[in-house]
Formats: sequence, structure tokens, C-alpha cells
Amino acid sequence: MSIKGKKVGDRPEREVRARINHEIDCKEVRLIDEEGQQVGVVPVREALAKAEAAGLDLVELSAAADPPVCRIMDFGKFRYEQSKKQQEAKKKQTVIEVKEIKLRPKTEKHDLEFKIKNIKKFLQQKNKVKMHGGLEQGG
Repeated sequence: MSIKGKKVGDRPEREVRARINHEIDCKEVRLIDEEGQQVGVVPVREALAKAEAAGLDLVELSAAADPPVCRIMDFGKFRYEQSKKQQEAKKKQTVIEVKEIKLRPKTEKHDLEFKIKNIKKFLQQKNKVKMHGGLEQGG
């Protein structure tokens, strides 16, 4: 009996990357200060000056917005919190495995019953089952 397990949906982990400080290349940004209060639309230079005065970073949160939304915060702490959120999401996701079972034309009745029992067990565990029917060639 051949059973193989493959994980479906395994993707490489993406690193959290946002533009910070001098990487932000636009004229104006919608600024949120370190307390979470909206300051309004200000020039990037003024936003950078406020971030430096607070001893924090200017982080671009939404580049797609017009003007882009930036916040004054500690970027290291932000990145740490985002990675923790990703780890929590990864813990909560269910991993679906594809189990493969091979059936041959000369499979005995008992072996067939055993494989059917295994298929039921795999399906109860919310795994997918792929069955192969192979004809053996040769003489």
C-alpha cells in the first residue's frame, strides 16, 4: 500500500516590508502622529522632521491611497507585531494534505477493504484523497 502526504497551499513566508523615512518618494502624505491622531495632509519633509523630533520613524502604511497614509511610529516594533500576527494566522490555518492511494487490478478483497477504511479515515481528518488505478505491464 502506498500513501504519500503532500501539503496543499504551502507558500513561502512573505516578509513585512513598508517604505520608511527617506524611502517615501512623494510630495505630500496624510500624517498620523505617534498617539494615533490625524494631523492632516503635510509635506513629506515636515512629516520626516516631526518623526525625527519624536525619535521615531515615518512609516508608509497605505501607498495606494492618495495621498499615501504615513504614521510616526517605531518601525522595529511595528515589524515585530506584524510578524507575530502572521505567526498567529499560520497557527490557526488548517493544513490540507493530499493522500495518495494506489489500487491495482489484482488487489485482494481484504486489502481493498483496508484501503477503503484508510480513505474514510483520511476524509474524516479533512484531508484530500487521490486514487491511482494502475495496470501493470509486462508478462
